[in-house]
Amino acid sequence: MKVTQSEIVISAVQPRQYPADALPEIALAGRSNVGKSSLINRMIHRKNLARTSSKPGKTQTINFYRINNVLMFADMPGYGFAKVSKAIRAEWGRMAETYFTKRETLKGIIQVIDLRHPPSKDDIAIYQWFKEHGLEVLIAATKADKVKRGQWPKHLKQVKEGLGIVPTDRMVLFSSQTGQGKDELWSEIGRLTQPQMNQLQEDDTQGTDTDTLI
Repeated sequence: MKVTQSEIVISAVQPRQYPADALPEIALAGRSNVGKSSLINRMIHRKNLARTSSKPGKTQTINFYRINNVLMFADMPGYGFAKVSKAIRAEWGRMAETYFTKRETLKGIIQVIDLRHPPSKDDIAIYQWFKEHGLEVLIAATKADKVKRGQWPKHLKQVKEGLGIVPTDRMVLFSSQTGQGKDELWSEIGRLTQPQMNQLQEDDTQGTDTDTLI
C-alpha cells in the first residue's frame, strides 16, 4: 500500500480513550526494544512518527496511528523487560488483555520477533495466549539485516519452531533498515483487513487514482 497520510491519534490507557473511527486495526506486540517503532516508521515512510526510546519499557500506553484514513495501527507496550516492576507489568497485562479481548475493530496482530535469537519465554507465552483466544497473528521476524542471507532459513526455522506457529499464521522476514519484507507485510495486512479496508479506500478516494493492496 502506498502511504500518503499518517498521524498519531492518541496514546491511550483505557478503552474510553480508544479512537472511535471504527477503522480496521492491526496491533503490534513485541518485547521491549525489539524494534516495533522502527517497523512502523518503515511501513509508513516516516522517520520519527513512532518514537523509539533508549530506555526499554518506557512506553506504557497503547499508541494509535491512523494510516490513509483506512487503517489503524495500535502499538502495544513492550513486554518482557526485567527492570520494570511487577506492579507495572501487571497493569500493562490488564490493559493489553482488555484491548485484545474487547476491541471489536481488531483484525489481527503483528508479533515482532528478533530474527537473530530464539523466541524468549515471553514471546512464546504471548503467542500461545493469542492463539488460546482465537486471535489472528502475523509474525514479523525483524532485524534481518543483522543476519547473513545464507543464515535466514535457519533462523526463520528457529523462530517458527520456537513459537510453535500454527499453519494458518504467516511469517514475514523483515528489516526496518533495508525495507526487506515491507511489501509482503502490507500484503498480509491487506489479507487480514479486507474487505473493510478496500471499501473504505473506495469510499474515500472515489474518482481518483490510488494504489491498492497487492
